[in-house]
Amino acid sequence: MALSLPMALLAALVLVGINEVGHMRSQDAVRQMSQWQATRDTVNRLLQSMLDAETGQRGYLLTGNDIYLQPYDKAMTALQSHMDTLRNQFVDSKDDLLMVALLSRQISRKLAEMELSLRLRRQGNEDAWKFILHTDMGRENMDEIRKHAHALIERATVKIQIGQAQIVQSLMLSRIGIAVVTAIGLLAFFMYLRQANALKVVNQREQALLERERDRLEGLVRERTASLSELASHLQQVREDERGHLARELHDELGALLTAAKLDVARLKSKLDVNAPDVTERLKHLTDTLNSGIALKRRIIEDLRPSSLSHLGLTAALEILTREFAQRAGIEVETNLETVDLPSATQLTVYRMVQEALTNIGKYANAHKVLVSVHAHPNHVAMQVHDDGAGFDPASVQVSSHGLAGMRHRVEAAGGRLSVHSSPGKGTLLSAVLPLLR
Repeated sequence: MALSLPMALLAALVLVGINEVGHMRSQDAVRQMSQWQATRDTVNRLLQSMLDAETGQRGYLLTGNDIYLQPYDKAMTALQSHMDTLRNQFVDSKDDLLMVALLSRQISRKLAEMELSLRLRRQGNEDAWKFILHTDMGRENMDEIRKHAHALIERATVKIQIGQAQIVQSLMLSRIGIAVVTAIGLLAFFMYLRQANALKVVNQREQALLERERDRLEGLVRERTASLSELASHLQQVREDERGHLARELHDELGALLTAAKLDVARLKSKLDVNAPDVTERLKHLTDTLNSGIALKRRIIEDLRPSSLSHLGLTAALEILTREFAQRAGIEVETNLETVDLPSATQLTVYRMVQEALTNIGKYANAHKVLVSVHAHPNHVAMQVHDDGAGFDPASVQVSSHGLAGMRHRVEAAGGRLSVHSSPGKGTLLSAVLPLLR
């Protein structure tokens, strides 16, 4: 790369230089060719004007008709213009300007001879103008004019040929330069391809190493993810077991204690003087306290491990849960529950999901109406909890918010899929799809 790039840059610079030199030489040659072509055209037009002037002069001499003087006068004017053009074209060349001067002198002689003949013809001196007409003076002048004109034309032709040769030489130089630069460019390109191939081999080797490392890391991540998922499921199951154990302990031990206390209060009530106001009020307060404790015990047990789920099934347990939530939170809850056949663990997952969703609605949603639905399909069960509350942006949920994460883990551990659709001011829809295991 360190060698091929400078070679390519050098080749490009050489090519640009060759093209610029060839372009400038070709422009100079074209400019000179144009000038000499203009010179040749001017000389040809000058000869044509001389012929037109001579023709008009002879026509007038032979006929005496003034109409032949019109082309004569026009040719005379053109001759002066052509001579001025020639002088301007050769103002910087002494040799060429000398040839123009010789041509101009011969033209002046010819014009003087023609003007003399016309003047004698106008004066009526027939013998004099006829004498001049039959002498060789006019022919000799025209021959000299043609000689000097042809010399200028030949010089212009030679200059044009020199310009053409210069253009051909420039083209040949450009051709050779392009061929050399192309060879250098091909060499640089070959070296670049070799370097690129070597880099490709190195990149492929590094890519293979990176892919192996990536596969190793992905395997490690999968193992860690599976381990963490298994640990989370285990901890969740342990928590449910602990809840069940605590619920049984509360039901058996605390229930027995509260029941025995209530029976003792009933026995004391039959043996005490009920007419004493203080005793009656105290016994009533104690009975109400025991009843509140029993109700609190029952509610705690139901929160820890819903007995209705085990004894009455998922549909009845959800109806009881939603009814108690509506009474406690003062929110209208509508249910659309179909009987579904799910394993006990999956039923507990659905129950906990609805329970967590209702808890969140009561805390944060500020909703007025909630719809809880469970529908059975041939291959899966669909569950939804929809509220008309404040809603939220799911993308802005903090990582420390474990409620949705816990529900998602429960559903995915059961082989299902959980989705949350919500936006500020438009409520929240919590959906879960759980497979029916055949």
